[in-house]
Amino acid sequence: MADTRQRGRLVRRYLLETIEAGTADVVQETARTFGISRQAVNKHLRRLLGDGHVAAQGNTRNRQYELAVVRREKIEVDLASDLDENLIWRKDIAPIISEAPSNTIRIWAYGCQEMLNNAIDHSSGNRIVVRVFQTMLTTDMLILDDGYGIFRKIKESMNLEDERHAVFELSKGKLTTAPENHTGEGIFFTSRMFDRFAIASGGVFFGHRSSDENFWVLENEQPVVGTIVHLTLSNAAKRTPKEVFDQFSNEDSAFSKTVVPVDLARYENDELISRSQARRVLARVERFSTVLLNFENVEQVGQGFADEVFRVFARAHPNIEIVPIRANPQVMAMINRARA
Repeated sequence: MADTRQRGRLVRRYLLETIEAGTADVVQETARTFGISRQAVNKHLRRLLGDGHVAAQGNTRNRQYELAVVRREKIEVDLASDLDENLIWRKDIAPIISEAPSNTIRIWAYGCQEMLNNAIDHSSGNRIVVRVFQTMLTTDMLILDDGYGIFRKIKESMNLEDERHAVFELSKGKLTTAPENHTGEGIFFTSRMFDRFAIASGGVFFGHRSSDENFWVLENEQPVVGTIVHLTLSNAAKRTPKEVFDQFSNEDSAFSKTVVPVDLARYENDELISRSQARRVLARVERFSTVLLNFENVEQVGQGFADEVFRVFARAHPNIEIVPIRANPQVMAMINRARA
């Protein structure tokens, strides 16, 4: 009897996962995986619907399923008051996820407090709104402020060309508009701890998934007032904050390694051919001892670009290790030519 109940829990868990993944026919997929009939799967699906864990739309033949939000919370904070992000975390947010595993609670504690502190110290806004949505598998959090806008502030404080350039610099880490009070590490590490991380501000949407080192930048059709940070984490995530820190730290636990998404240095369909583009990629990387240049989605680079990075900069900074990753054969051939 116990084995039957355990198998039933496994079937229902699999149904939740396939629904979250957007599988077209979750019933057929589950029946095939467990070697059971569609009728048996539908029985488990009806239980999930009855428990409020799954929502359905459409008629029986074309019914679509999605994970239901089983808890939602809203927290509003007045920025005019003297705020403490740790107090907001402990009093208002931590109780919402108190039943999560300890490693995920530590991830939420780090990410929430870093993002709240950014809004408190940098946004120049009037209030912060935190919204939390939980399903049976994931927790999503939105942290919104009505302030100046993160990308606009970085762009203007660093005299950058546009907000996309601000995003590119932000992705490298160690970027802050208030170096006397901040290290500029919060967004870099938060973006890598969570399953999905995104910031929308002004006309730019900036996102990252923990499953790879790719970032993506989109333009908002309707400019966002202030800044919106979106964090998503599986309730059963296995990683810990320490594991993420260790990936980019040296033996002294210093933040010494970064990954630069080279593709973000391009504008629209530009090719990476010039030395000025190379210098944009290399801006501020002298703050690290190891720099991984991620060439994914870059089809080719020019001789001047490769020479500036892998010969000129490399010779001027022999203490910095420049490592190309995910480069196709054509790009690697140009890199090897510059190195030679």
